[in-house]
Parts: sequence; structure tokens; C-alpha cells
Amino acid sequence: MKTKMLSRLLCCKSLLILVIFLSSHGTTSSKSYRRNHSKTIRHMNIEEEQAKFSDFPFRNTNLPWDERVDDLVSRLTLEEIQVQMSRGGVGEFGGPAPAIPRLGIGSYQWATECLRGDASSIENATGFPQAIGLAATFSPDILYNVARATGQEVRAKHNDFVKRGIFRSHTGASCFSPVINILRDPRWGRNQETYGEDPYLTGNLAKKFVTGIQGEDSRFIMTSAGCKHFDVHGGPEDIPVSRVSFDAIVSDTDWRMTFLPAFKKCVEAGTYSVMCSYNSVNGVPACANKKLLTDILRTEWNFKGYVVSDQAAIENVISKHKYCNNSVDAVAACVNAGTNLELSTNLPTPVYMSIVDAIQQGKLSEDLVRERVKPLFYTRMRLGEFDPVNDNPYAQLSMDLIESAEHQQVAVTAAMKSFVLLKNHGDILPLKKGEFSKVAIIGPMSDDTEQLSGDYQPFQDKSFFTTPLDTVKTLYPNAKYGHACNDSTPCTQYNKAAVPAIVKDAELVFVTLGTGRAVEREAHDRPDVELAGHQKELLLDVLDNSGDAKIILLLFSASPLNITFADQSDRVVAIMECFFPAQSTGKALYNVLTNTGPYSSPAGRLPNTWPLYSTQIPPMVNYSMEGRTYRYFRGDPLYPFGYGLSYTQFNFSNLMYNTTIKAGASLGVQVDITNVGDVDGEEVLQCYISWNDKSLPVPQLQLAYFDRILIASKQTISRSLSISSESMAFWQDGKWVIKAGGMSLFCGGQQPNQKKQVPSNVLSGTFTITDSITLKK
Repeated sequence: MKTKMLSRLLCCKSLLILVIFLSSHGTTSSKSYRRNHSKTIRHMNIEEEQAKFSDFPFRNTNLPWDERVDDLVSRLTLEEIQVQMSRGGVGEFGGPAPAIPRLGIGSYQWATECLRGDASSIENATGFPQAIGLAATFSPDILYNVARATGQEVRAKHNDFVKRGIFRSHTGASCFSPVINILRDPRWGRNQETYGEDPYLTGNLAKKFVTGIQGEDSRFIMTSAGCKHFDVHGGPEDIPVSRVSFDAIVSDTDWRMTFLPAFKKCVEAGTYSVMCSYNSVNGVPACANKKLLTDILRTEWNFKGYVVSDQAAIENVISKHKYCNNSVDAVAACVNAGTNLELSTNLPTPVYMSIVDAIQQGKLSEDLVRERVKPLFYTRMRLGEFDPVNDNPYAQLSMDLIESAEHQQVAVTAAMKSFVLLKNHGDILPLKKGEFSKVAIIGPMSDDTEQLSGDYQPFQDKSFFTTPLDTVKTLYPNAKYGHACNDSTPCTQYNKAAVPAIVKDAELVFVTLGTGRAVEREAHDRPDVELAGHQKELLLDVLDNSGDAKIILLLFSASPLNITFADQSDRVVAIMECFFPAQSTGKALYNVLTNTGPYSSPAGRLPNTWPLYSTQIPPMVNYSMEGRTYRYFRGDPLYPFGYGLSYTQFNFSNLMYNTTIKAGASLGVQVDITNVGDVDGEEVLQCYISWNDKSLPVPQLQLAYFDRILIASKQTISRSLSISSESMAFWQDGKWVIKAGGMSLFCGGQQPNQKKQVPSNVLSGTFTITDSITLKK
């Protein structure tokens, strides 16, 4: 009898484990998942239970948010708080934060990736261009539209998951996005997730992303944004040392003027969370860094949200940084510093499960711990979890938004606007109908949907995906196509003999080269900026075996590539940097290559400097900004920041502004822009400032305004703009100051005085700041 009972218990236990496993490890296919997992076990049916707890003040919608949060947290035991602050991660043990049935509080999953679509989630979503491509649009409106569409799909799926009782990884409504680290080194593996090298550009794009993904309802948020990785973070991943133990030694000037500004803009935009990074900053792990998380983030910037650790960053305080040698000291250091939520590596007992022990040992105070958990529940309240569903417009978002026609068009437009035309010898582009009859396409990026997507891509219905091969076959149905790199972008398995048969007798050859996740990604730096494997040899072999055919080089990468030889070759008549356009690659390329439809004249601009020589790049581990980015780089790059060609030409005229302003005042500017060409197109107005006193601790040049403007052929528009006083401030002796003296202003379609120029002029002048002031920033 005992044997049979034991057998039954073991059987039941095995069945329970199987059910839990299935609920945590489903298929990634949307249709198959919904078909096979419609009865996933529920943590709690919150809709049915809410009525039982309606008398609790935290459910009283007439009370202020803070009072509701205070009431909720006052009802939690320390043990419950400990668990809530420990379960911010993925996997069976990493999350979700468990339900608290006695208060009618359901489970909540914190870990969701929303970089440019609902990434890593079960079930499909629209795939928008990777972040670095979105930055190349120089268009805050594009960032807003992509973020809004992403937020709608994330929230719609979250609503559906909650109804079905699914709280697995990446099913929540709290986003670990955007990534606003500065692209400080072209070899960093995560450059693709950033908005480029400029703090001003990054900050302004981040603000629009946060607004778009959180929504603009006065009471509720659609999803909660989370800006990462805070801070002084931008490589290395694994070359020459690991990110999880790296100590970024940074000067106060570089910290304040390069690494922090975009995060401040994110806070000003109302982000609900910030993610602390893996590395240490000047000897203190970022997630245990009080100066970073409390003194700057909360005290100076008045941030009221929560800080979540990067995955395993809390564990690394002990195991990698050796900053603490036990979990009690580590949790005390991180909670005291300001980290609210642990994102563990699916640990059954995360470090934050030592919170109660730390309190009992006097290393943490109960009052502080209760304060640290409040932003978590405040976020959940603003998402609408404790209000009637019918009151919340975002609770009504439904699954018909997923991969909708509207979102597909947003993806196409964003991809078109991201392309940067680097070369167009003889105006070969746009392609003219009937100009070529013998065409070929070759290269590892021709038809590889995985590499064209980049990292952190959503799962997708591949019927929406179009590739460069689709573009060429649509334009030239008889075009030849073949493989030469048999292992895609690494191109270590190169079939040299295959090239002649593909390109022989061709009049036009498209060569598609690049990187993709196989070459650059999270946890994987590039050793240099060269084309991977035999890709350079492939292009040279195409040149050698295609007679006098014209070559169009299409690049798909996040970071600069050494293509100096191609830029200098008369046979390579056009070069276009396409980044990672994702599912709309083919459609967007067709429109831009043929100048078909609105926004089809390329107007993307490089959000980062492309070096001419590898010797121009400082060591990865050197965190001084000297020699990095256009702001501190001395020399001539291959392609400068802000560079990009068009199918038309623009002329700037009538630059007007006040030549004298008081310190702390903005500078009003007006300028006329004329499209002097025959094609309707967009120009990116770029205004830079510089300090005439070269002894000041300032960049040599600073972007202070940008705007992407559609101008019809032969039309002139007048643009009024403002250069903020904040742009004129710099960090000196522990404070932000604006100094009396002379400054220079440059407005046009590119940087001033660059060697590689576009056919667009730059107007310049000087103005004087009177007085000197200290700013509160």
C-alpha cells in the first residue's frame, strides 16, 4: 500500500514538473503555441478575484497614486517584499514575481524586450529595423512611431497572456528598452542596439521612444520603458576582457558630458525604470554604485522609478567583481545604493532572497526596503493592474494589432528612412527602367533573414519578410544568384570558384556584405573593423570576373566596416549602408533603389563616425573620450558623423540669429533651405556649435539641433529653431557652467569643414555669451 501511494505521489510530482516545464518552455511559433497551449495553468485569475478585495484602499481609484502604493506596501510582509524584489528575471526561477493571493495581487513578469518590436516573446510580432538604423533616420517621429507600434503589440499580447494565465518570460508589459549607451568604439558587439555616438542625438531619440512606448494617456501607461545600461558602458563584451568583470575608469568630465546626458533625457521623458550595467564604474559595480544610482539618478535628477539589474549583475558583484564575498553584503550594497529589482540567471535562490537576513543583521533597514519596493507596485498600478479593466484604454488593445497592415507600413517606412547612401558615382541610382538586362546578385546578405534582422529581433511570420534577393528578382526576373560564402557572414568557408559563373557577362552586379548576429552581437565583440572572413576577397573577385560591370555594394552592419578600397574604386559605383532593416528589407530597398513612392530619396545620415584606418581607434578598454567620436576625433575619417547623400541637392541660405545672448538664454536661429534638384526629397538640417576658447574642457564640435525635413523639388522652406542654453554648458570643477565668451554656429546638411563632403553647403557665424552662470542640471 505504501509502495503504491509513493508511486502515485512520484507520478503526480513528475506530472506537475512536466506541466511547469511546458508552461515555461513553449514553442516560439505564434499559431502553434496558441493551438497547443491554450490551457496553460494560471497563477491567479485576477479578474475573478478582484471583487473580493475591492475594500482595500490600494484599489480605491479616487485616492492619489502614492497613497494607494503606501497602503499596498504596508500590507506586505518582509518575506513577500523579498520575493517581489528577487523575481525580475526570466526562466522557471527568475520570474515572474509571484502572486499574493491574500491581497488579490496576481503574478507579474518584469522581463520584456521591446528594442524595436516585441523581442524574445512567445508568439509573433512585427519586426522593425534595428535601433542603429532607426538612429540613422535622424527622425524623432520615426522613433515615436516604431515605439508606439511596438508598445501596442507588447501590451496587446500581455493582455492576452494575462487572460490565458500565461506569465512566462517576455510576456509582461515592462520593457528593457531603449538602449541609450554611446557608440564609443566601432568594435563593440552591442553597437547595433544603440542610437549612435552623439549624446544629444541619442537623448532626443530616447525621449521620443519613451513617449511612444509608454503612451500619452493622462492616467495609465501602455507599457513601461526602461533605459539601459546605466552607465559608462559601451564595451568590451569579450575582447580583450569580459564585460561582467570590467572596471570602466572614467573622468568626471567624460562621465558627465558623454555617458550621462542621454540618460538624463530619458528620465525627463518619464521612463519608469533604468537598468544598471554589468561593469564597475571607477571601482564600484554599477548596481552597487550609490553615486550613480542615488546621488545622480535620484537626488540630482529626481528619478522616482525603479532600477533593475542587468541579468546576473547582482551575482557578479560577488563572483566577478569580488566587491562583496557573500549574498547578505551584496544585497545590502545594491539595495542601499538604489537597485530595486534583481534580474538573476534563473537562480532558485537569487541574491535578493537575503534581504530579510540583511535586515536582521542590521545591514539594511526595513524602511528603506519598503521604499525600494514601492516603485515596482507604482509601475504596476500605472499599467492599470489594480483598476477596473474598462477604465484603462490600453487594457482594450487586442491581438488584431499584431503584425497589422498599419504596423507593416511603419516597418517599411522606417527601413526606407534608415538607409544611408554613401556613394553614387555617376548618379547610377535611382535605377532606370530598362537600363540593364544582365544582372547578378551575390553575397552572404542576399537572402539571410536571420542576419538581416540583427539582435533582439521578434519572432515573425516569415511571409512578411522580403530580402535583397527579392528586390533584385522583382526588378530583374532573370538575374543570376549564387552562394560564395557557404557559412553566411563569417565567410570562413569561401567558394572562390563559384564567383565567375555568377557574375560573368553581367552588366550590373549587386554585392551584399555585412555582419549580422554571426559577427557582432551581445557578448561578442569584433577584433577589428575589417570585413569578416573572405568578404573582401569576394568583392575583389567580383571585380576581377565581371568585366566592366557596374557594382552596387549593399552593406548590412551596425558598426563601421573597412571599405576604403571600395569607396575608391571607380567600378563600385554605389554604396549604401542599410544596417539591419529586418522584415521590410526587400520592400524598402526596392522603393529606395528605384525612387518609388514617398520618402524614397535616401536621407539617412550616419549616426557614427567611420574611421579611415584602424590606427585611428583607441584601445577598447580606454574610457577616455579623447580620439573617440566626431566630438573628440582628430583626423579625417572615411565617412563622418552625419554624412549621407541624396538623389537631389539642397542649398542653405539666409542664416539669421542674435549675435549676443545672456548666459542661460537660448539662441534663436532662422535658416532657409532650398531643394535645388529635380527630385522631391528630405534633408537633415544639422546645427553644430563650438567654443572659441580652446582651453575649455569641451568637445571640439557639438550637435545642438537636427531635423529631418521633406522639401519638394525647387521649393524653399524657412526653418526657425532654438539652440538651448543646456547645449552651451559644460562640466567644470564639479558643476555645469556657461562661460562668457565667443562661440561659433554652423547650420547645414553636414558637419562643417569635413573632408568627405556631400553636395550641400554649411553656413556659419559667431555669437557672444555675456556673463557666466552655474546651471542646476
